[in-house]
Amino acid sequence: MQMVVRISMAAAVAGCSVFLALAGPASAKPARCFTTDDGQYPCTFTLVDKDGSFQISARGKPTFILNMDGPGRAYGLVNFGERNIFLPGTYTRDAGDKACWVNTDATNTRICAW
Repeated sequence: MQMVVRISMAAAVAGCSVFLALAGPASAKPARCFTTDDGQYPCTFTLVDKDGSFQISARGKPTFILNMDGPGRAYGLVNFGERNIFLPGTYTRDAGDKACWVNTDATNTRICAW
């Protein structure tokens, strides 16, 4: 009985490890980014969810996070180093450049990653 429990526990741990490895976010990739406040700069693009949510970050720049809220819609957060702060309004995918998201209802800002 004790051996069966140990084998089952080992199988469960191995299964969870495989699941977590496959379910984790994609690795960060180098990109070119643009934000209305900071202009264009080299950055790191990280996909944070399979729904398309992502973050962009670069040394000396704030980290921006766009969390998808439906097809072509996202809400944004910014982190200046200590905590995430919600950005007002909704971001929508730019029809002219699919790498960009624009906020026309509150701040008239743009976040892009190529």
